[in-house]
Amino acid sequence: MELNKVYLGDCIEIMKEFPNNSIDLIFADPPFNIGIKYDVHNDKMPYEEYYNWSEKWIKESYRLLKKNGAIYIAIGDEFAAEINLILKKLEFYFRNWIIWYYTFGQNQRKKFNRVHTHIFYFTKDKKQFTFNDKQIRIPSARQLIYNDKRANPLGKIPDDVWQFSRVCGTFKERLGNHPCQMPEALLERIISASSDEKDIILDPFGGTGTTASVAKKLKRHFITMEISEEYYNLILKRLDNNITEIKKDITAKNKRQGTLFDNLGV
Repeated sequence: MELNKVYLGDCIEIMKEFPNNSIDLIFADPPFNIGIKYDVHNDKMPYEEYYNWSEKWIKESYRLLKKNGAIYIAIGDEFAAEINLILKKLEFYFRNWIIWYYTFGQNQRKKFNRVHTHIFYFTKDKKQFTFNDKQIRIPSARQLIYNDKRANPLGKIPDDVWQFSRVCGTFKERLGNHPCQMPEALLERIISASSDEKDIILDPFGGTGTTASVAKKLKRHFITMEISEEYYNLILKRLDNNITEIKKDITAKNKRQGTLFDNLGV
């Protein structure tokens, strides 16, 4: 197991090569199995196949986590209940069912618009785990509105509904056409809360490399993997801070495809 490395390939097969009890924190944003057109992964598996696949990578996650380790999993409505049950079946301990409210979502015609994603927070041990509350406290209503002298001057621990905007196409943070790029601020909260400097952070679904990038910025070690060669290369460039090069590559690709490229503030 090599630290601060991006692996190209199937996450389950790569994770099998890593030693037991070697990871401090896992963040996973797996495909939601809702039919998104990825360049490699089939995002429309039959129900049982997706369930079994999810159980396999979560089982590997359990094996890899240290006794005081934690896992966060982002998932959509369609399989939130199943992921919750798998985590409990594998004897993870429930901490929070977080709702990530992102203020604008997918416009619907025949049902209510969706403006949230679920994030499960579980630990491997019921009592032993890292939680740096002082690193993530925010101003409370007692401080901001009521000027209550009883308020903790450090602020409060965030509630279990988190408001972070999605990374839309016009944002400077946006890198490429990946359908579900995670905002850095969200990962900063998770990594700051549930790990310490020099800890090892694993993300089985690298995407655009947000987890690895934030872990690096916060002085943690990272390991991530990506099955798509296109996004594997994007992560490598992002970690090298070659953001301008990434955006030039994306612009050239979109021109070849005859598509309109979002203004990314280059």
